[in-house]
Amino acid sequence: MSNKSATRKDTKSKSATRPPPKKEEWVAAGEGDVDEAKDKKDKKKSGLSKKVYEKELFELQLELVKLQEWIKHKGLKVVVVFEGRDAAGKGGVIKRITQHLNSRICRVVALPAPTEREQTQWYFQRYVPHLPAAGEMVLLDRSWYNRAGVERVMGFCTDDEYQEFMRSCPEFERMLVRSGIILIKYWFSVSDEEQEKRFQSRLVESHKRWKLSPMDLQSRAKWLEYSRAKDDMFAHTDIKQAPWYVVRSDNKKRARLNCIRHLLTMIPYEDLTPEPIELPKRQPGEGYVRPPMSDQTFVPEYYPD
Repeated sequence: MSNKSATRKDTKSKSATRPPPKKEEWVAAGEGDVDEAKDKKDKKKSGLSKKVYEKELFELQLELVKLQEWIKHKGLKVVVVFEGRDAAGKGGVIKRITQHLNSRICRVVALPAPTEREQTQWYFQRYVPHLPAAGEMVLLDRSWYNRAGVERVMGFCTDDEYQEFMRSCPEFERMLVRSGIILIKYWFSVSDEEQEKRFQSRLVESHKRWKLSPMDLQSRAKWLEYSRAKDDMFAHTDIKQAPWYVVRSDNKKRARLNCIRHLLTMIPYEDLTPEPIELPKRQPGEGYVRPPMSDQTFVPEYYPD
């Protein structure tokens, strides 16, 4: 027996030790009919049934695809800033915006904590390389406003650095706008009661535990300080050229729909959907001999037909 055959046989035997789920189990976990009880629960909680929400979201996402093509066609440069308290729902909105978009045109930037070298740079320097070129849209999942929020509250910057940011930020953003960048800024506002619920859910739901960081815990303990920091930030940076738009996000579904719909109104665009195309006939396979299937290594069929 060849080494490849032996490896394939060993892989098969190992996968057999853990039987695949029964067909009725994985079918139930897929996209089956909407559970009526859950649909009513969703409607009671948000005022939107799952069916209505998904229909609205689908239509808005279709318009986002049209907007994307317009940005590419016209060579626009778009920056969308997403800020707000922890667990306010920023990530959920960003996921819905990018779900059907081309990552080469629309990309998400979520920078980690600055390195020692970056801490010695001009503060805005680490963000400049991520700004869009013509035909691109950049979504900033948190941005240079870290200095006005978490850095200010947690003492990660000095008073002089903070004051300099408040002076420089409006000028920096005016400079971006003058350069031709379309700058849109969203602040996601969540109540302390709703934030507490979301933090508690992250404690008990294993797939969400990674979302609860030490900074999240501190933001919970320093609610008042973060409120004051946000008020000061708005007072200095809510400028005519780049105003803040507040999204009420206690209701995640409504926040997603409201934010996406508003984003679509911020950039006038036209529908560039191409005309239906006809696929060319496939090249005939005369003279081509497919290699034996036994020469290939296949993924085990955990979910049979």
